[in-house]
Amino acid sequence: MTEQNLPFHPNPSVPKLRLPDGACDAHCHVFGPAKDFPFAPERTYTPVDAPWETLAALHSRLGISRTVLVQASCHGTDNAAMLDAIAKSNGSCRGVAMVRRDISDAELDRLHAGGVRGIRFNFVSHLGKDADVDAVRDLAQRISRLGWHAVVHFDADRLETLAPVLKSLPVPMVIDHMGRVDASKGIHQPAYEMLVDLLRDDRFWVKVCGAERITREGPPYADAVPIAADLVARFTDQVLWGTDWPHPNIRKDMPDDGALVDLLADIAPGQTLLEKLTVTNPTRLYWQN
Repeated sequence: MTEQNLPFHPNPSVPKLRLPDGACDAHCHVFGPAKDFPFAPERTYTPVDAPWETLAALHSRLGISRTVLVQASCHGTDNAAMLDAIAKSNGSCRGVAMVRRDISDAELDRLHAGGVRGIRFNFVSHLGKDADVDAVRDLAQRISRLGWHAVVHFDADRLETLAPVLKSLPVPMVIDHMGRVDASKGIHQPAYEMLVDLLRDDRFWVKVCGAERITREGPPYADAVPIAADLVARFTDQVLWGTDWPHPNIRKDMPDDGALVDLLADIAPGQTLLEKLTVTNPTRLYWQN
C-alpha cells in the first residue's frame, strides 16, 4: 500500500520579490498524468498528477523562465514524463534522471539528447531501499564522458558514512535540500559541519531549497533561513535553488510557492547573490554542455 500525497497549493501567491531575468527553478518535478505516464509499481507514495502545463503556469506566476526537472522515485527509472516535459519546453528545461545500473551507453546518449544533464541517487529512508554504492560508483564513472553530474539525496544521519564515497566520485555532485539537516540545531551541528566540509571541495554543490523539509517550526520556515543564507554567503558559486513543486511527501502545511520565492530576500540578499543563485550557477551547470 502506498501513501497518497496531498495536493499542491491551489492558489500560490504572487511573490513580492522580483526574480532576475533568466531565473531558474533548479529543483522541481512533473508527475504523470498517470493515464499517460503510470507511476512505478514499487513506489512508496502516490503523488497527485502534476503535469508540465501546471508547472509552466506556476513558473509564469512566480517570474521563473527556466527549469530543472528532477526525476522522483514515484516514477522510478522510467523518465518518460520528464523527457516529455523537456521536449515541450522549447529549450528552457533540463533534467536529472534516475537510471538502472545496466543502462546502455546508447540510452545515456538518448537521455543527453533529450536534455538530461545528471542522475540522481536516493539515500532517504521514506523513499525505500538505498541506492547501491557500487552502482553509484560505476554510473558516476560512466556519465563522466557526458559532462554530467550526480545529484545525491540523503538523510542527514547518512552523511558520515556517505562522505568518503562521495569524495571518491569522479564527477561534480549536487546535494539536495541542504543535506536535510535539522534546522532547529542551527549551523553549529555535526551534520551541518560535515556538509560544509564537503563544500570546501568545489566539485560539490548544494541546493538551498527544502526549507519546508528541514524546518521544525513550520511556515514561514524562519528556522531554515540561517542555514540557507550561510551556505549562499560561504559557497556563492556552488549553490542552486528550487521550489520542489509539487512538494511530494509533505504531510501538512503545503507550501505556498510564492512565499518560498520571497524567502530568497533573506537567503540571498542583494542582486549579486540572487543573480548567482538563480541565474549564473544553474546556467553553468545545466546549459553549458
